[in-house]
Order: sequence, then structure tokens, then C-alpha cells
Amino acid sequence: MGFDFIFMLTENDRTIPDARHRLDEVLAAGCRHIGFKDVGLPIREMRGLAEDIRSAGARSYLEVVSLREEREMEGARTAVELGVDHLLGGTRPERVLPILSSSPILYYPFPGRIVGHPSVLEGRVEEIADSARRLSGIPGVRGLDLLAYRYPGDAPRLMQTVCQVSEKPVIMAGSIDRETRIREAARAGAAGFTVGTAAFSNRFPAEHPGLTEQVRAILAMAERANRARSSSS
Repeated sequence: MGFDFIFMLTENDRTIPDARHRLDEVLAAGCRHIGFKDVGLPIREMRGLAEDIRSAGARSYLEVVSLREEREMEGARTAVELGVDHLLGGTRPERVLPILSSSPILYYPFPGRIVGHPSVLEGRVEEIADSARRLSGIPGVRGLDLLAYRYPGDAPRLMQTVCQVSEKPVIMAGSIDRETRIREAARAGAAGFTVGTAAFSNRFPAEHPGLTEQVRAILAMAERANRARSSSS
């Protein structure tokens, strides 16, 4: 089972203004899973960013963080227009899937109750697990995007429970800012995880300053976590 590190060109749930410029630093580190949000850039800039990611041979991810229904539908239409590989987030698969039906986009909605911006996950573990079970059983849903560390309760228990009940892969997103959390996500059975703000804030120990070194450090942490998971299984 893989454990992909998805770098998000975002801070505080918004795509950074100079995302296309910073992309080169991420690619230089060897990262090949790269995403951005549906807020923070005009559509013209998002289109250019998606093209740059694709031209580099990387996999592209658009994450919808807008909670209003029409904005979520707009995000899905944007994903189709941009031709991204994955659409993350949102809570309305019954509305989104028809929009994606003519595209090869892989769709990972949020389980549970999402509130605010930056987004927070609310509810009991059992309620979130029920949501995950239902969503993962929907044809056309490729996996789940779980805001594990935006949950105020027991995040490791939540991740493990959701991975156990989900029929499909689970990506952990939001506030992963240390190696311990990467290891917990891997141990729970996650298929991948996202990091954005923490890397721009230099939260991870690295040999040298700068975004490229942050991304290299996180890639190494992901590899260690995946090896530890494999050796214990």
C-alpha cells in the first residue's frame, strides 16, 4: 500500500499568490503530488498552475474548501475545466458526481460535518465513521479526504476508525505539522496526507532553510513512516 505525500501550495486554506513561482521549489525536492485550493487565485492563474504541474509530470489535486453549495459546484466545474487529476473535499457527492461524469478526475469528498474557514471537522467519531462508510460506498467516489487534525478530539482514533470502515483509500488533510502526525496517519492506514502551511512556516526540521528543504524532509518522513508501517504489518 502506498503512502503519498501531497504538497499543497496553500496557506490558511487559500492558494498562495505566488504559487506558480514556488512550484519550482517543490518540484526540485522531488515531490510529484501537488495541489492547491479553489480559493486564492483567479481562474486564469489556476489554469496556468494546473498546466505547470501537468507539464512537470506530477499529479495535480484541487481541494474544494468552500462550504456553500453553489461554490462547491463551481469548484467541481473548475476541476473539470483545469483537467486536474484529483478533486478533494466538498460534502455533496450527489451534486458533484454528475459534473465529473465525463472526466477521469478521481473524487475524494470530506466525511463528517465541516464548518468554518479554515475548515474544522465536528461530530463524534462514530458519526464521522458513519459518514465515511456511506460516502465510500457511493459509486464514483474514489476515496475520502479526512480533516483528521482539524478534529478537536482523538485524531489517531478517528483516523484508524475511518480507515477501517471505508471501502476506499483515505487521505489525511489539515494541520499535519510534525513527523509524529505523519507516522500516526501511516499507522492508521492512510493512503496519503497533505501539507501546506506548516512547510511554508518551516515547521519541519531540515538540513537547510527554504521550501525545497522542507519538502525533502517531509518526503523522507513519509518514507520512514511507510517503512515502519510495512515492517509492522
